[in-house]
Amino acid sequence: MIKAVVDINILIRALIKPQGSVGPIITRLRHGMYTLVYSPPLLDELTAKLSLPRIRVKYQVELEAIEALVALMILRGQRVMPTRRVKVCRDPDDNVVIETALAGEAGYIVTGDDDLLVLKRYDSVRIVTPRVFLSVL
Repeated sequence: MIKAVVDINILIRALIKPQGSVGPIITRLRHGMYTLVYSPPLLDELTAKLSLPRIRVKYQVELEAIEALVALMILRGQRVMPTRRVKVCRDPDDNVVIETALAGEAGYIVTGDDDLLVLKRYDSVRIVTPRVFLSVL
């Protein structure tokens, strides 16, 4: 089974616009085509961003949709606690994504963030765009 950390911004884009280019990330998770690796800090970031009034109002994100996404993550995901600290990203806030991938032995980090994509790989973790990940699936 493929294991991947999906960057929070990709999950948010997929939730806001399910018919968009990254929408299939959630659909394929729902169908069990990969295991989503996540950590409490990433889950906290997701819920915090989706709870922002400017996001909820602008994109008409209902509380039920947020709850459904979190429930899907719990159902089809693997919760991990990062123990290994890294300092490799230009944006220090992105290090937790790599730490989560390492803790869950994920093969992929799926992101649109150039600060992560520039790395291409960290240890055995490939850092790819949603398009590349969807083609792998």
